Amino acid sequence: MRSLVVQQRWRSIQLEIGLYPENAQEGLLSILRKLRAAPERELRLLLLGLDNAGKTTILKTLASEDITHVTPTAGFNIKSVITDGFKLNVWDIGGQRKIRPYWKNYFENTDVLIYVVDAADKRRLEETGIELYELLSDDKLENVPLLVYANKQDLPEALSAADLAQTLGLPTIKDRAWQIQSCAASQGIGVREGMEWVCKSIKKKIECKTDLKMVFKPSK
Repeated sequence: MRSLVVQQRWRSIQLEIGLYPENAQEGLLSILRKLRAAPERELRLLLLGLDNAGKTTILKTLASEDITHVTPTAGFNIKSVITDGFKLNVWDIGGQRKIRPYWKNYFENTDVLIYVVDAADKRRLEETGIELYELLSDDKLENVPLLVYANKQDLPEALSAADLAQTLGLPTIKDRAWQIQSCAASQGIGVREGMEWVCKSIKKKIECKTDLKMVFKPSK
C-alpha cells in the first residue's frame, strides 16, 4: 500500500515538473528555458559621477521605473537588473561633494565602474575629470572596466561622446577596457546600449581567464 502511495506521489511530481514520459519533451524544454533564464553570474556595478549628472535616472531607467520625479541621492540606491545572462547589482552613490570621500567605501569587489557625466555642463568638466582619474588611480579599482555615459545628449549644448572622450583624455587609458556611451537618460536613449557593452566586456574577461587556465593547466 505504501509503495503504491509513493509511486502515485512520484507520478504526481513528474507530471508537475513536466518529466513524465507523456510530456517529457515539453518538460525538458521548460527546464532548459528556466536554465537559460537563470543568471550565469552576479556582477557588482558601481555607478558614480558628480551630483546632477543623471546617475539615478539611469538606474531607474535600467530598472524600468518611473523617472518623472527623481531626487538627489543623499546616500546610495541599489537595483538589480537581469540582462544577457547576468544579474547586475547596480550601486548608485550620491555625487555631492560632501559624499564623494565615502565613495571609496564601495570600491571592494567592483566588476565594472560606470561613470556618468553631464555632457552639457561644460563648467564642471574639469571637476568631473579630476574625480574620474582619482577613481582610476585607486588600487581597489585596478583593471576594472570603465563605462562612461555622456549623458544629456538631448540638450543642444551637450558635447558629443567623441568630444567628451577627448576632453577627458579617455584615449590615454591603457590599463583597462573602457567605453564611452552617448545617452539621454531622461528619454531612455543609449542606456541599454551601455549595459550591453558591460556584459560583453565581462564575458570577454571570463573567456580570457578560461583560456589562461587551459594554457597553464598542469600536465598529469
